[in-house]
Amino acid sequence: MSKRARRMSRAEARDARSGAIEASNDNRGIQAFSFGDPEPVLDRATMLEMFECWHNHRWYEPPVPFHGLARAFRVSPHHSSAILLKRNLLAASLDPTPWLSRKTFMAAVMDYLVFGNAFFEIRRNRLGGVLDIGHSLAKYTRRGVKPGTFWWTPSQRDEVEYPEGRIAAIMAPDINQEIYGLPEYLSALQSALLNESATLFRRRYYLNGSHAGYILYATGQFADGDVDKMKEALKNAKGPGNFRNLLLHAPDGKQDGLKLLPIAEAGAKDEFLGIKNTTRDDVLAAHRVPPQLLGIVPANAGGFGDPAKALDGFFELEIEPLQAVFLDLNDQLGVEAVRFRERVRAEAA
Repeated sequence: MSKRARRMSRAEARDARSGAIEASNDNRGIQAFSFGDPEPVLDRATMLEMFECWHNHRWYEPPVPFHGLARAFRVSPHHSSAILLKRNLLAASLDPTPWLSRKTFMAAVMDYLVFGNAFFEIRRNRLGGVLDIGHSLAKYTRRGVKPGTFWWTPSQRDEVEYPEGRIAAIMAPDINQEIYGLPEYLSALQSALLNESATLFRRRYYLNGSHAGYILYATGQFADGDVDKMKEALKNAKGPGNFRNLLLHAPDGKQDGLKLLPIAEAGAKDEFLGIKNTTRDDVLAAHRVPPQLLGIVPANAGGFGDPAKALDGFFELEIEPLQAVFLDLNDQLGVEAVRFRERVRAEAA
């Protein structure tokens, strides 16, 4: 028997508004605070499972907004470069057929790698045979509520329903639903966004000119107006034309009357490099791309090894499985629309 929810009392509501932070003493001076009990991360990591592919009685919406994935494509140079590398290798290995051109295949591969979905528009002759294969942008293509139907939704007013059997879909499997595919890099998307945030923060740091980064600690006796002059000089050190020199003259000042205390300048620089390197490694791990194939400069003297051997391993472990994914289109259409050339390994060349 399920328990009914009860209304909180005024005391419980007052305590709830204060959150998990509670004061540990009643002193009116310095107060110490303690946080509540630790909460497991998995409680929030499962938020994606609560999303549903809701529909408007015509088509289903994807569990992750495709518009957001499209904007996130260029969020990090390593993220976009890894996707473009896979697309170029797949397109170079394609053997074009009378039904599928290299241009159409490249566009479909791009959609599959970014959105986890690739939609092919099948144009048939009067006898029902495959005449030509086009591409329908995954960003605007939606699976219809009626089985076998798809919709073209570039906006909320210009939607068009494709004829039944017009669209063939290739999806990256998801563990929570079977309506849409999802890309493999979602686990590293937060790292890619953090990489962008670190870059934007550093760029704003240089653009706004606020490079003081120190405390001027003064304890000596100064003449009337000297402190105001120092404030004005420090204020003018910001903005365009920063990194200016500053002269302070205190004729009757003591030896330690003025102290310049830097504020975590070196630490901030090290933190920036650490964030960039760590997030880069996360993105490369999600895409499973060797760093030497993306032009990354090695930090050690030994380097990353032979790029040709790395390409052989990457092609066997990553590109060939992706080729097998797109061969499923042949099974859906009943013709050999997708065909790949056999690659000669660098060791055998």
